[in-house]
Amino acid sequence: MPVSTLVAPAATPLVSLAPVAWMMLLGAVLALGPLAWVAWRSRGRAPVRRIQALTLLTLFLTFDLVLFGAFTRLTDSGLGCPDWPGCYGQASPVAARAQIAAAQQALPSGPVTHGKAWIEMIHRYLATAVGMLIIVLTVASWVLWRRARAVYAQHATLPIHPWWPTATLLWVCLQGAFGALTVTMKLFPAIVTLHLAGGLVLLVLLCVQALRHTLAAQGVAPAPIAAGLRRGLWVVAALLALQVLLGGWVSTNYAVLACTDFPTCQGSWWPRMDFAQGFALWRPLGLQSDGSPIPFAALTAIHYTHRLMAYVVLLALALLAWRLRAAPALRPQARWLAGLALLQLLTGLSNVVLGWPLLAAVLHTGGAAALALVLTWALEASHSAFAVPAASPLHEPLRERGTTHAGAKAVHL
Repeated sequence: MPVSTLVAPAATPLVSLAPVAWMMLLGAVLALGPLAWVAWRSRGRAPVRRIQALTLLTLFLTFDLVLFGAFTRLTDSGLGCPDWPGCYGQASPVAARAQIAAAQQALPSGPVTHGKAWIEMIHRYLATAVGMLIIVLTVASWVLWRRARAVYAQHATLPIHPWWPTATLLWVCLQGAFGALTVTMKLFPAIVTLHLAGGLVLLVLLCVQALRHTLAAQGVAPAPIAAGLRRGLWVVAALLALQVLLGGWVSTNYAVLACTDFPTCQGSWWPRMDFAQGFALWRPLGLQSDGSPIPFAALTAIHYTHRLMAYVVLLALALLAWRLRAAPALRPQARWLAGLALLQLLTGLSNVVLGWPLLAAVLHTGGAAALALVLTWALEASHSAFAVPAASPLHEPLRERGTTHAGAKAVHL
């Protein structure tokens, strides 16, 4: 994308807080649907089970948000509204249709069009709704924690301490800040890459909570695996994290098409590459730190480094999947790892040889997110410090009951 197309109209302030209240209200309205669904499906169930259901649903919607964020980036809609958090100071593209039409007429192939504005704002609406769900999850967790301790005194044990959803809420606020910087800094590659990585961290935080709630409710014992295999899980997780950062760097620098052949690149096993400029982290999109255009050799270095690292990660995933088959309780994770590794291979090849098709690119991001979730699943399923017996009183509806503390009573959450 030419850098000149990233310049917003001069009259548009980069940050306008005027639509904040409307954005928050819309996010709350969108969150009411999932909350109503959880309330209906969990009626008559224990408060812990309700929080479990809300955590699982929030995890699912956050995964969808990550995919839609990839779609937003891949359709060049990240600046569909060139200000934040609204669109030309309005809460929706409907109210900003005149400004959008003027920008589209001035530059039809630019970042601001009616379609791109809607894609960008839908992404922001979904993010706001997920943030609202995490706020509810945090408040509900602290309320249950206090009520459970009032009833069961010091014997109350929950699968997840309320600080977990609190940390998740703080993280989603940080993600919002990176989303704002993505717009105000005009798709600055380092910021966009961190925003992508932050989305996967948010998924992992929610996944840990959902798994601990679910395994505790089911009374599932942790899988006994060798210490070496558990270390292997952590090593592969670290390799995947590095590869996600490299993949984000490829995408945010538009370096996918620097190599359009496979297994060679530009007809060579070691093409001309400029690693110094390719991995200069603090620079605008498409430019070097001195303002001159980034050389093609730098884009080649970015692409080829990601490709070489992919060989390492795919081999590590295949070896880990094979080793996990030795632990019967982790065989589902082994099958998922093998299948997702194959998906990543096929979508990665499609991006190169088919010219970066949108479906393959979105699936490639989704596959990386799914791999992070499955590795988290395997680590949690082999962890032994959190199990709560299914027979715990906290997994049954809280009733009014006497306690050793005078006057302490429990009510439904």
